[in-house]
Amino acid sequence: MANTRFFLDERKASSGKPGVLKVAIAHMRRTALISLDVKIFPNQWDKKKLRVVNHPDRLQMNVYITTIKQQIDSSLLTLANEGRLMSMSVSEIKTFIDDRLHPERLEAKQAAKRKANSFVSRFLRFADSKKPSTRGVYMQTYRRLVAFESDHLEELRFEDLTSEWLTRFDSFMAQTAPSKNARNIHLRNIRTVFNEAIDDEVTTFYPFRRFKIRAVPTKKRSLKLKELRTLFNFPAEPFMQYYIDIFKLNFMLIGINMVDLCRLKKIESDGRIYFNRAKTSRAYSIKVEPEALEIIERYHGQDWLINILDHYKNHNDFTRKINKNLQKVGPLKRVGRGGKKIYTPLFPQLTTYWARHTWATIAANELDIPKDVISHALGHGNNTVTDIYIDFDERKVDEANRRVLDYVLYDKK
Repeated sequence: MANTRFFLDERKASSGKPGVLKVAIAHMRRTALISLDVKIFPNQWDKKKLRVVNHPDRLQMNVYITTIKQQIDSSLLTLANEGRLMSMSVSEIKTFIDDRLHPERLEAKQAAKRKANSFVSRFLRFADSKKPSTRGVYMQTYRRLVAFESDHLEELRFEDLTSEWLTRFDSFMAQTAPSKNARNIHLRNIRTVFNEAIDDEVTTFYPFRRFKIRAVPTKKRSLKLKELRTLFNFPAEPFMQYYIDIFKLNFMLIGINMVDLCRLKKIESDGRIYFNRAKTSRAYSIKVEPEALEIIERYHGQDWLINILDHYKNHNDFTRKINKNLQKVGPLKRVGRGGKKIYTPLFPQLTTYWARHTWATIAANELDIPKDVISHALGHGNNTVTDIYIDFDERKVDEANRRVLDYVLYDKK
């Protein structure tokens, strides 16, 4: 059982200031102190009777002290009857008693905790913990939340985001974002924060058991084999040929993401490029086939494997530029006295991302390469020791890429 006693802290008495009356709680050879709202001089405290003396307000002070003693004893008895006392540290006992002595402070602490664990507070903290590109996506979701719940967003609890609330939020977004798949990005961001809150035992509420995020099938963004060969062999202008060659290299490196292609530094001595995917941070490597090496040597950079970032500020600027030009590829004619160029695009929707889809589609539909090999080739494997270190997966990916290139470039199956 914990023991309590009053004592006067006289450390300030030497400087002519009154001491603070405190309660010492002793439990399991540890002591914690609770300061009371009583300040008196040493000659105003009777250590034997534990009462205030020689003070004009001694009657009120002694009533206060007696009341505090009863409240502390009552708190200790409560803990003992509930079987909690012996498992608690003395600091935990002090906190429990402090909360009962000062309910207004407890309410303030609980309010602060509620605010810290409100949906929007945890959403923003989660976003801030991510790398800049991911944080940017979450902040887009936040801006939509602000527009939807401008007056009450700060007060929203996780329990307020019911399936009915999510339905209304989705309908609100649909006014400016008709694409269901685009809206699903924001709904999945909300779901991710819910999952983290449940893992941290902040809430057990989970509206996504009833509210399902259903994707709408999209048109495949891939070129047919004949179209791909047409693009690769198109007699383009020199400046346009550069963008076609980069698309071709992208394809030959199994649809490598543009940000990763731009940041490559070198080919290692084993003929492979090694990098961590910017999207997932997963370790990854690709064997550089001779056809890809020829393009790399043609456009080798000063500080980078490819010269893209020698000429562009970042990969986003280049991606916009290459996509704009890929969508122009096609027969050209000049009209008017100034010889204005008029293009008839072969693939007006083409982007660099199509290289990735096209590689996967040809591998699956034309060459019957197993789905798990295609998944590993695209860098979709899990970040486990098995995925990273099993050599046969790497060899299978190498073989798959070689088969795809032989088929596309030389019509060899």
